[in-house]
Amino acid sequence: MAFRTYGELRQDLVRQGIQWKVNPKFADSLPVHRPALGADLTQHPRAATVPHTDVTALVRAAPTTNSLLRKYLIERHILPPTSWIAAQPFPLPAGGAGGHASQVDWRNRFGWSWITQTRDQSPCQHCWIYAATALIEAMVRIEHCVWCVRSEGDYIVANGVPCGGRGGAAAVLDWVKDNGLADPDCGPWANDDPAHRSGPYYDPPSGPIQPPPVLAIPFSRRGGRTVKIPAYRSIGDPSEQKKWIDTIGPLVVAFDCYSDFPGWSGTVPYRRSANAVGLGGHFMLAVGYDDHLNCWIVKNSWGTSFGNDGFCLIAYGECSIDAHAKLGLQFTDPDPWTKRRCHSGGLIESSDGALHRNFELVAPSRGNSLTHWRRDNADPSFPWSKGNTWGDDVAEPPTLTSTTYNRNFEAIYRTTGSRLRHCYFDQRSRQWGPTDVFGPTHATGAVGFVETNWGPGNFEVVVAVGGGQLQHWWRNNVGQWSAGDTFGSGVATMGPSLIQSTWGNLELVCVLSNGQMRHFWRDDEHGRQTWSAGDQFGSGISSPPCMIEGQYGMANEHGHGNFELCVAAPDGTIQHWRRDNQQGTLPWSLKTTFGRNVARVVALMEGSFGFNLELIALRNDGELQHYWRDGDGWHEGQVIGTTR
Repeated sequence: MAFRTYGELRQDLVRQGIQWKVNPKFADSLPVHRPALGADLTQHPRAATVPHTDVTALVRAAPTTNSLLRKYLIERHILPPTSWIAAQPFPLPAGGAGGHASQVDWRNRFGWSWITQTRDQSPCQHCWIYAATALIEAMVRIEHCVWCVRSEGDYIVANGVPCGGRGGAAAVLDWVKDNGLADPDCGPWANDDPAHRSGPYYDPPSGPIQPPPVLAIPFSRRGGRTVKIPAYRSIGDPSEQKKWIDTIGPLVVAFDCYSDFPGWSGTVPYRRSANAVGLGGHFMLAVGYDDHLNCWIVKNSWGTSFGNDGFCLIAYGECSIDAHAKLGLQFTDPDPWTKRRCHSGGLIESSDGALHRNFELVAPSRGNSLTHWRRDNADPSFPWSKGNTWGDDVAEPPTLTSTTYNRNFEAIYRTTGSRLRHCYFDQRSRQWGPTDVFGPTHATGAVGFVETNWGPGNFEVVVAVGGGQLQHWWRNNVGQWSAGDTFGSGVATMGPSLIQSTWGNLELVCVLSNGQMRHFWRDDEHGRQTWSAGDQFGSGISSPPCMIEGQYGMANEHGHGNFELCVAAPDGTIQHWRRDNQQGTLPWSLKTTFGRNVARVVALMEGSFGFNLELIALRNDGELQHYWRDGDGWHEGQVIGTTR
């Protein structure tokens, strides 16, 4: 190594006439960090050997449903205009119609962040696993507009990768294609906590390399907790790589790492010193590029102390970054666990369909039955189609979710006998079937229903009961239903408004007999399992509300989204309320009133359409109607079908 300390590196850069600066956080006397790398580039494809990719043709063949990206692609004349995109355009950047923009950064694009925070692979040589994981997380966020955290340990433990293990990002993506990639609660990893980095795995003695620690018993329903992906695609030409990043998303990059690179920071792209020595291969994630600075914008896996809070700028062509092909993904299929807070009532966004984002609606129909409706979101006309009809004891619209049980759809509704019935759609047989009747004998109104993190497969239900109270029921992971607390007073009705928030509380909103709505919550995260009454808001309400925790307000994957609530008013309109979870006072506010001839709201969801809200209303004439909201407000959508 030509320099031992960061002070010597600073002097070397001046002598070489190199303009980038050493990170000011590193004192001159501090030894230059030599990071663990681990990339085996011998099997990674070279750019010159990769066939050309018509990125525009790929985008046109299966257009994104992310309305923010789609609007941009329409303005670039890559996609034709469509009726569900509002007319207000994004500014057309330099690069020309059908080309690529001169600058892209997915950390902040269209006013949103799309990239998970930087993690730290140290002290292990796992960059190849971290880069592949970062790609999957980014593409779920871009394609489905939801934060999705995956576990590097899922691959490490399953494949027995030692701390000093070397490999390639392509091998990880190949494995995930066949096995999926689980969330950290399902497959935790010790790199999340530096205190765990001890023992023979992280500090191996002389002799055989230690296998990874087995940190958790394998999750029995892992399939419902894993993101699925198709095969990756290798992109070789830099102009095609830029177009991919501009129109689809980030790319995994391979890089020949030199001894001066750990010291980089600032706004001048990295170029290596002639005196730097090679350290080995390294994988990272290109989250953007800048033709003005002539560089790639890259997410590293060395923690936030490296570079610019873990990110860096690397000059085009530097250290063979463009000699190696870059790897991209399309058509990620997120698990239902990732989306569980983004829907309530009878509507969910499933993994079915070519784009893994079909709408599934279960609603009442003639003869006290239920009917399953589906919208194919891979079809540009977004057609609704009628599926199975079953049951004969339905008294209220159901609450539907997709669970960790093989991604089955599960619904609970109040019966004509004032009990609760649980039914499910088996993904293997593709059939609906009733399961069990449970709960109180004097239930009223609609049902709140969620799957929670209280052990794999726990279900939580809250329903209004006679006497103006609410009753909580729960099911453990062996299928036993038990009664919880009865709480509250003066309750007129409950609706599909039960969620488990990002901080672990159970939260719901009911309607009181005085026409106000009331928020209740239970602090499950800290074991204080007593329901507490919160704010009262609104007036003149008699119909059941729907509530979700959306992605608004979540600046990163560890943030808390705002609560979104919609409820029908007596005049046939719909009120949209929001609780701002970014303000310490947690205020509820009425955002807008819209719609007409509405009897009740039966479902609310935030799906893959650019953070749009999707709502299903039951009209006074018995018809089901879709409403949706984008940045321009609420829009009246299709009439789906009748409940009579």
